[in-house]
Amino acid sequence: MQETKEIHALFTLIDDPDEEVYSTISERIVGYGKGIIPNLEHLWENTPSEDVQSRIEMIIHRLHFTDLTTDFTEWRESAYHDLLFGALLVSKFQYPELQTTPVIQEIEKIRRNVWLELNSFLTPLEQANVLSSILYNYYNLKGGEINYEKSDEFFLHKVLESKKGNAISNALIYQVLCDQLEINARIINIPKQCIIAFYHSDYDPALYPGHPQDKIHFFVDGTSGQAFSHADIENYFKRISVPPVASYFKPVSHKRLIQLLLEELSKCFDSPTNAYKHAELLQLASLLDE
Repeated sequence: MQETKEIHALFTLIDDPDEEVYSTISERIVGYGKGIIPNLEHLWENTPSEDVQSRIEMIIHRLHFTDLTTDFTEWRESAYHDLLFGALLVSKFQYPELQTTPVIQEIEKIRRNVWLELNSFLTPLEQANVLSSILYNYYNLKGGEINYEKSDEFFLHKVLESKKGNAISNALIYQVLCDQLEINARIINIPKQCIIAFYHSDYDPALYPGHPQDKIHFFVDGTSGQAFSHADIENYFKRISVPPVASYFKPVSHKRLIQLLLEELSKCFDSPTNAYKHAELLQLASLLDE
């Protein structure tokens, strides 16, 4: 963006010690939109003061966040809430310059490897075994318990880079592949778990009046790809002393999954210095209320 006299004047006031003045100045700069980011980056490179650099970084973050809020609103209003696109929007919170094309290509490479091994004669369990074998053995994706000290394990592009995710991110990758392969498998809302249910091919949650568990063949742990039977899940509910009500076996919507990802990610930023990121992530999550 061409640096006008007004922009130059605003930039010279970024170091003003009066917080009210700085707040007004930053609001005016943010009002220019993300086109002003290269100017701010140039200013940062030529600023010796670390305090001023920190203020510039915060203004750039606010510009990216404003843009991201618009992207999430558009995703919310879209007819089909593409799960991969939603997860990549979450990644852009921490990595605003993320190029999504390589990530989409990596997912496509995995999808194609799975697709080549599938055929119409395979049972749902055989389909799950093919997908799990390629994702967790051939591709070597690893997973562990959610660790709020490791925020990168929530970002799909970082999970694909390191091949190490957590219960949520691994399950999201698994479901993205199922969606793309037209396998009727979805993440369900079992307490404290990220479990994927493999449904009967004719199951439609909007139309089926009975208990959704009746339409589930089996379950898969999104962290590791391990298959579970109905008895395994029933034993888990007994162990945690929670009744297995129907709502736990209904598929979670894409919108709710991305909201859950944002809510869980926010817990990685609970220190005082990161309190603004915690609040912003919850603000994005609230946009997706159903």
